[in-house]
Amino acid sequence: MMKRLVSAKKLLVSTTAILAVGLSGQANAQEQGAEPELQDPNEIIVTANKRSENLQNVSISVSAVTGDSLEKGRTTQVDELVSKVPNLQLTSTVGDNTPIFALRGVSLNDFSLNQSGPVATYYDEVYKGNFAFYGVALFDLDRVEVLRGPQGTLYGKNTTGGAVNLISRAPKLGETSGYVNAGYGNYNRFDVNGALNVPIGQNAALRVAGTYSKADGWFKNVVPGQPDLGGVSEYGIRGALYVEPSDGVNFTLRASTSYQNPRNYGIFAEPAAVNRPGLSDRQIAANETSRRRARTYSIALTGNFDLTDSLSLTSVSSWDKGNLSFIEDTDGQSIALLEIPYVDRASQVAQDLRITSDFGGPFNFILGGYYNREKVFNASTFKIAQDVASGGDVDGDGFVTDADCAATTAGEACQFGNRFDQIKKSFAIYTDASFELTDRFKLKGGLRFTRDTGSQPNFIAEQIGPSGAVLGITIPTPATPLSYKISNLSGKIGLDFQATPDNLLYVTYSRGFRAPSFNAQAFFDPSELNVAAAEKVDSFEIGSKNKFVDRTITLNMAGFYYKYRNQQFINVDPVTAAQTLLNIPKSRIWGGEAELTARPSDAITLRGSLGFLNAKIQQGTVSGVNVAGNKLTNAPSLTANAGFDATLYDGNIGKFTASGDLAYTSSQFFDVVNTPRLEQGGYALLSGHLDWTSESGQYSLTLWGKNLTNKFYFTSRVDLLAGFGFDYNHRSTPRTYGITAGAKF
Repeated sequence: MMKRLVSAKKLLVSTTAILAVGLSGQANAQEQGAEPELQDPNEIIVTANKRSENLQNVSISVSAVTGDSLEKGRTTQVDELVSKVPNLQLTSTVGDNTPIFALRGVSLNDFSLNQSGPVATYYDEVYKGNFAFYGVALFDLDRVEVLRGPQGTLYGKNTTGGAVNLISRAPKLGETSGYVNAGYGNYNRFDVNGALNVPIGQNAALRVAGTYSKADGWFKNVVPGQPDLGGVSEYGIRGALYVEPSDGVNFTLRASTSYQNPRNYGIFAEPAAVNRPGLSDRQIAANETSRRRARTYSIALTGNFDLTDSLSLTSVSSWDKGNLSFIEDTDGQSIALLEIPYVDRASQVAQDLRITSDFGGPFNFILGGYYNREKVFNASTFKIAQDVASGGDVDGDGFVTDADCAATTAGEACQFGNRFDQIKKSFAIYTDASFELTDRFKLKGGLRFTRDTGSQPNFIAEQIGPSGAVLGITIPTPATPLSYKISNLSGKIGLDFQATPDNLLYVTYSRGFRAPSFNAQAFFDPSELNVAAAEKVDSFEIGSKNKFVDRTITLNMAGFYYKYRNQQFINVDPVTAAQTLLNIPKSRIWGGEAELTARPSDAITLRGSLGFLNAKIQQGTVSGVNVAGNKLTNAPSLTANAGFDATLYDGNIGKFTASGDLAYTSSQFFDVVNTPRLEQGGYALLSGHLDWTSESGQYSLTLWGKNLTNKFYFTSRVDLLAGFGFDYNHRSTPRTYGITAGAKF
């Protein structure tokens, strides 16, 4: 293992040396709700460690992207972060804005809506584990922080891969301000978003923000009378009330809601000779074109109390509710060969309470407790051959009836559905501490004890006829619901070496934990009704954070080695077609990242990133196939981003700037069997924007474009060739462009 670590470090250092001239990190991030003193305007303040800290002093691998950068580049979906962060990938098996993230090769290999992935998403410190909670989030943001590597101490379970923190702009005391942006783009896309900040007396302020977007579908439907798919129709509203009743005490109450009801995504079904005759890459023949509906509600109260000059108490209380439903035209054809309705309803309450020290001496700590209760209702149905054209007329009478389903031997004319409740409770006690051994060496560590319980009551699996009549029970309801109880101890230990004020070296060992999961794909056989064991990741990381040349160059690097245990995975038996949620016993991952920002002048910033991976399975069997030696899914060996920001003119008619980004992803697999025909080859995405800002800074105009070369690639692929005669594919969004005008007041 040490040889592998040394090899990984050598490769990281050598590769970074070659790329240092042209690569760069991400943009600034300003701490929410605070006005820290910065040594220079290019300092980056993050709260990755639950403290306000300079990014260069945080000894973990973090990428930060500002809200201004996201807005100017028209980054409107969480999915689009993958082109900005090294070693971050996603699959979109359940559609846009419900990303299944993979970070450093640690991913979720299950598309079920009841699951929570190993890369946790947080909105203003509130964990959003279920897809139904995601909604519309990327508006009026202060920044996004992406934490790479297991975060099992401060963030807890389901962070074996890392965490994505979305941090909204906070209300400001004593200030009346706001902005509004409106834009128009191809596919008749219309966007409007804005925010208003108003003071309420001297000790309170209110901020209200909102966004609205609507666009025609880009997946052209050739079926007469049927709408195009892949459209946009959504809005989101967020309100935040900030109150300082006295010195050392403040509260922030946030409430938000969002709604999406576009035409659902389309499935690019192959082989083309069978399923796509005469269709181009951007055409579909779909008979099921219903709308996708997602509604979210969220309330959170954050309180901060100064207990003493050196101790503070933070409380984050939250409630979430979400509903997600859609019907997927899985076959991507005008016949009803395979269509799947999905329903996901979820609610949760959570409480985080922690004490943070600021002693000003060598020792500091965070001590906290956490509780979360999540309830999910999940329902899905396989609707197989529901019309004559797809073979549903088993008895040949010209109609598809319940009698056809009753007589079938292969499932034609039948619907196979299941539904269940899922209740998960999690309780944790955690601590994070650091001790300065000398002026240059700091010892750090942390522990988190987690007690998780889960149950799956009210499970029902049925065979249903075309009329909706229940014809039989396919899996008997268990007399005792499936359940689990598990305790886990996660932790980290590391050493920082501050070589100079601008150069930090660190080494860390940490462990991540992902809770057990219930199988949502149990339709046909009792063996499918199972619980997958918990995942664990042991991470060994070495990194450095550096500033050079009078702080005009920032270079951050990290190399890592992972021992990945019990990755949860949907296994399809090739003989019985039974789907069980299993574990891949052993995998190993090693790789690294480099991020660099170079500012050769006040007018030019060069930026970019590099990530590389070597992620392989060491032991495991999937679908009866030994997959040892295969590559992990969603783990391209190379990801890179290079870009620039340049001031073209700055005078009495305003300021003109230009920004461009080129993001590259090497080839990758979406299945651990590594099916050659389903491999996604390497591709590059080009995006950019031109901006004008008035001399006063009050008005702005932006011309923007994404995927400017109109690159065609897949974001998810599933092998359905044996069972249904086609491969199931989600394809990328084509070229989009537009113009946005903005005003501040």
